[in-house]
Amino acid sequence: MKTVLKLKWPITIGMIILTVALFLLAPNLTEQAEEAGSFQLSQDASSQMAATILADADAADQTISLVIPLEKELDEPMRETLAGMAKDIEALGEPVTSVLNPVESADLEEQLVSEDQKTILMPVTVDGTDEEVNAVADEIRDTIIPKDVTAYVTGEAIINNDVNISAQEGLKRTEIITVVLIFGLLLAVFRSIVTPFIPLVAVGISYLLSQSIVAYLIDWVGFPVSNYTQIFLVAILFGIGTDYCILLLSRYKEELSAGHGVEEAIVNTYKTAGRTLLISGIAVFIGFFAIGFADFPIFKSAVAVAVGIFVLLLVLFTVVPFFMALLKEKLFWPAKKSAGHKDSNLWIQMSKLSINRPLLSMLVVAVITVPLLFTYNNSLSFNTVDEIGSDYESVKGLRAIEDGFGKGDSLPIEVIVKSDETLTTESIVPYFEEVSREIEKIDGVEGVRSITRPTGEVIEDLYADKQLGLLSEGLTEAGSGLGEVQAGLTEIQTNLTGISEQTRGANGLGEAAAGLEQLNSQLGLVTQGLQQTGNVQQTVGALPQISGGLTEIQQGLAGAAGQTGELGAGLMQLSEGVGASNAGLVEIQNGLAEAAEMMQNMSDSKTVRDTGLFIPEGTLEGDEFAQVLDRYTFAEGTGMKMEVILSDDPYSPAAIDTTAKIKDAVERTVTATPLEETDIAYGGISSINNDLQDVSSNDFTNTVTIMLISLFVILAIMFRSLIMPLYMIGSLLLTYYTSISIAELIFVNGLGYDGISWAVPFFGFVMLVALGVDYSIFLLDRFREESANGVSVRDAMRTSMAKMGTVIITAAIILAGTFGAMMPSGVLSLVQIATIVITGLLLYGLIVLPLLIPAISVSFDRGVWWPFGNKKRS
Repeated sequence: MKTVLKLKWPITIGMIILTVALFLLAPNLTEQAEEAGSFQLSQDASSQMAATILADADAADQTISLVIPLEKELDEPMRETLAGMAKDIEALGEPVTSVLNPVESADLEEQLVSEDQKTILMPVTVDGTDEEVNAVADEIRDTIIPKDVTAYVTGEAIINNDVNISAQEGLKRTEIITVVLIFGLLLAVFRSIVTPFIPLVAVGISYLLSQSIVAYLIDWVGFPVSNYTQIFLVAILFGIGTDYCILLLSRYKEELSAGHGVEEAIVNTYKTAGRTLLISGIAVFIGFFAIGFADFPIFKSAVAVAVGIFVLLLVLFTVVPFFMALLKEKLFWPAKKSAGHKDSNLWIQMSKLSINRPLLSMLVVAVITVPLLFTYNNSLSFNTVDEIGSDYESVKGLRAIEDGFGKGDSLPIEVIVKSDETLTTESIVPYFEEVSREIEKIDGVEGVRSITRPTGEVIEDLYADKQLGLLSEGLTEAGSGLGEVQAGLTEIQTNLTGISEQTRGANGLGEAAAGLEQLNSQLGLVTQGLQQTGNVQQTVGALPQISGGLTEIQQGLAGAAGQTGELGAGLMQLSEGVGASNAGLVEIQNGLAEAAEMMQNMSDSKTVRDTGLFIPEGTLEGDEFAQVLDRYTFAEGTGMKMEVILSDDPYSPAAIDTTAKIKDAVERTVTATPLEETDIAYGGISSINNDLQDVSSNDFTNTVTIMLISLFVILAIMFRSLIMPLYMIGSLLLTYYTSISIAELIFVNGLGYDGISWAVPFFGFVMLVALGVDYSIFLLDRFREESANGVSVRDAMRTSMAKMGTVIITAAIILAGTFGAMMPSGVLSLVQIATIVITGLLLYGLIVLPLLIPAISVSFDRGVWWPFGNKKRS
């Protein structure tokens, strides 16, 4: 420290120059956070696999919805307005690829106009990045929507953009409120105009320098970043930096009050409070550094705070001594005394309970905290919309869709199937219907749209039983047709017999009549056989012979017509009648041949046995299927999309559970089918949230374990004890779970949210434990200092509580205040994190730390230093 004091001017000037230079030259951290996005899931996550599959196939189009709520039912003028809007949007060109006019056809109107005719959807497909999607949305708002029409533009990319905007606006409010709040609190604590500027300058340098370094690390080594990065840097550096400055300035004031010179007071301050500060800083650094072992980039992005802590310690050990040496006693002007170094009357009174009656003190803490723990349900919410509230247009649009069409229709789950081979074949498509059928059975699924049910309704004609029913009707008609042919031939035979008798069988008419009778008799037997047995193939086999005989008879009659005088005209009519009957017979024969072939194909088809569906050859190439294929296939038929509409809000916990069931059902259904070897992934907000739930849960457990083990090791080394770290960490765990229980009661039970925002437990735990451990270090390091002088454990703890109580309470209030500055941010997760940290810090500073920690410490007596013992420091 003496070297620092000798070089205080060049060190301080160098730090200021470095800070300004990096601030001016470094990349923009805000833009980096926006570019990183909201979720940043691993590429192994199902939702990201779906996005990758679509992107690789150049099919990653995004759909945004223009939502038009009407005061009255849809009328003709509005239909014209909608048609004009659709045409204008389509005219925008790239990146807009398609627009669905909701009133263009009856099918579209059924899908895109609500039942009450008061909510209209106009889907717009955009092939572009999130930035391009939002640019299109802005252009639609500014140039397309008529001024007399109420319309909202919404979609996943637009909602996420609004979340980013809300977070950045919240950050700006938080920064301003934090600075004003800290200045006011420091002014009240030190009753000095000068003193508050020292922490603000020190922390300001730390923040600006840290932000620049983190921005460079993001550019150079891919350092993790998110919307939380800057906000946590502000809250923690300003909060903990101010706490550390209070610790240093209070001890410095104490040393000056003891009559020491300025340099000696500074050196002593850094030997005592500086050591405590270093231990605390290292503990916090380790805590946030451990976050770097998380897999989830959002969680990992808080590791930037570790960089901030390192820079903060550097500034506190260089710039703060500069101001101490420069201002001397004037640092506290105009106050003669500072509240910062007064003994704490509150903690002195609490020490009488915790030190003299430790078991009762522990019981009091248990009575306050344990009942709250039993109310905790670990209810989590993944509702991004709650983050920004209902004032944003994207949220209004989403609510309008929910009101008009149902909650699940706004953001369906996409099942993405990709293969190396084409999937649009008659032998594979039926299996998509089987998957659709199994998904539809799941509770929480409203409907499925796929290649076999493009509007959500099943194409019944694809089912084999329906086709067999149609074939049966066809056979009945064929039988009736054969009967009609037979009746016609009977009539012809009667007439021919009469002519034959008149001509006495001349020109072979008698033989023709007999032949016709025989053929008609055979036809009767065939018809009877078809009706009785339904043997189409046997019928088809018999008809050509009858048809051939009729042809010979027709030719014979035509030849005889020219040789029989006035009877020739009659014979010619009979010949034409035989020909017409024969033509009808051939037509029936061809129909029955097609039916026989279809029945044989159905009999041979594996899809009929597996799925109950049969798609005749050529069906998928027909014009009727062209639009369906265009909507549900991609990558030249090697990819297939299915949309699952949920009955619950896509952001709700119920939707997440339903998504998991859908994944299980699909995996089970495709087993032992042609789809088993395909790549299957799931897109949509519910799938993303399902992945978030899995990743965040695993990361919370793993990272918290690493963090707690790291803290235990560093505390054991610093305090030379294996006992103290255990109850220090245990007290923080008790405080955290009590605080999050209170937060859950407020936000879930009180305000009616689905749960605590998914990222809040992780960040709340990290913040509270990493920051709360500071206060136990403040107390127990002073306790170590006092007990090393040979006094009893009880007296050492009593003195430590008196000396550190005001510092800790003041620090807790200031740190709580900096997190309180998040409250006006308008971002729900930040408000919840602030609630947990504020509740935890006040609970820890006013109850757990003064009542529980001393009680446990004195209960162990000298054993608290086991197994190393407490050695007197030089």
